Amino acid sequence: MTWETVIGLEVHTQLSTCSKIFSGASTAYGAEPNTQADAVSIALPGVLPVLNKGAVERAIKFGLATGAHIAPRSVFARKNYFYPDLPKGYQISQFDLPVVGMGQLKIQVEPLSGNAKPYEKLVRITRAHLEEDAGKSVHGAAQGMTGVDLNRAGTPLLEIVSEPDMCSAAEAVAYAKALHTLVRWIGISDGNMQEGSFRCDVNVSVRRKGEPLGTRREIKNLNSFKFMQQAIDFEVQWQIDTIESGGKVQQATVLFNPDTGETRAMRSKEDAHDYRYFPDPDLLPLSITPQMIDEIRSAMPELPEARRMRYMEQYALTSYDASMLTSSREMADYFDSCVSNLGMTKLAANWITGEVSAQLNREGLEIAQCPVSPKQLGGMLARIADNTISNSGAKEVFRTLWSEGGDADAIIEAKGLKQVSDAGAIEALVDEILNANADKVAEYRSGKEKLFGFFVGLAMKASKGKANPAQLNDILQKKLAV
Repeated sequence: MTWETVIGLEVHTQLSTCSKIFSGASTAYGAEPNTQADAVSIALPGVLPVLNKGAVERAIKFGLATGAHIAPRSVFARKNYFYPDLPKGYQISQFDLPVVGMGQLKIQVEPLSGNAKPYEKLVRITRAHLEEDAGKSVHGAAQGMTGVDLNRAGTPLLEIVSEPDMCSAAEAVAYAKALHTLVRWIGISDGNMQEGSFRCDVNVSVRRKGEPLGTRREIKNLNSFKFMQQAIDFEVQWQIDTIESGGKVQQATVLFNPDTGETRAMRSKEDAHDYRYFPDPDLLPLSITPQMIDEIRSAMPELPEARRMRYMEQYALTSYDASMLTSSREMADYFDSCVSNLGMTKLAANWITGEVSAQLNREGLEIAQCPVSPKQLGGMLARIADNTISNSGAKEVFRTLWSEGGDADAIIEAKGLKQVSDAGAIEALVDEILNANADKVAEYRSGKEKLFGFFVGLAMKASKGKANPAQLNDILQKKLAV
């Protein structure tokens, strides 16, 4: 308990433009290696970069979504370093005048262990700047060799840099997830982590309480929230063990090996002066007018935090339900479509976050791929609400909608799933069961109240699951009390 962890994130988000940030080459993923490495992206002599307006608009969207300052004047710089996947020897980026300045993001933190309760936290965003992506080293491209694929070179990136405001793996993961949701929600990135569209670098340091910040080590290129948690946990313990054993943490860039669960040093960490930043001589300063910002603001969707709060206030949903429903814009839109003509918001929320999400997870699908449309689900929920079908009957209807499609009413009719809600019919059924089990009735009335479930089970079996549960319970209680 004498140690504190300090964490900051640098998140590289590939922007969803069709062409690269400084040229018209395609950004489509999956092309044959080096078929999209155009002359501008690899800086052949005589070429000139031209800024992609769509990349700038997406950066502004992010700034507006995080309440950040949008710079009226922004400058591109050359960040000088050599690496095999950056053969031109520099990366066009931004240094002292980024497009997006200080902002913030509210996160919902779910503790990873223990009995701690979920809580909210604000994470400050230092800046978000535009830059071009580098190529990609392909280890094992040939036996014992590494190949270089420059297709990705020049793809527009928004690098989002946080303040060191996080103090646990749980907070870092919550922040990364919230950021991932946001960039997809506002349509600036597809956020595909497997394809490298959303990559996280995590800066981790430890210190004893009350002491200055410790030396940080940067864990590079994490593309999984699970790996992020594992990498941070290992790195924190490694740094503590190193210091407590008399060693000293050296500033470094490290990699995480998911097979071993360990981090290992890759190289010493560079500082800004090592990159010898200077303004790019081929690019004019970027001017962003108030009119341009207003036009983009007017087209912004309702943001996830605003919609979460609206669900809680308008529909009286719990914070958990509202957070689950706003985990993606597609999920929230599905919910809105489902309840647009219904008043059963809590019922819809329960089904979407429960049965629907569980089936999507089992089949590895996103909500946009759900074979049950909001209209189909809404039709089934209406039959639950008016007591036409029971919960067990609803599950059978849902399974049929999922596998075969169709209409809830037609499925209910074809499968004979309508509940028996005739009080007289249920009463006659109950009388028959009680008369056939007089000994159990006597035991119940003598104090064995747990037998109530026994009678419910018999009645539901006799009715083939069609008896209205609420009516059945009410009639049973009255009859057994006599």
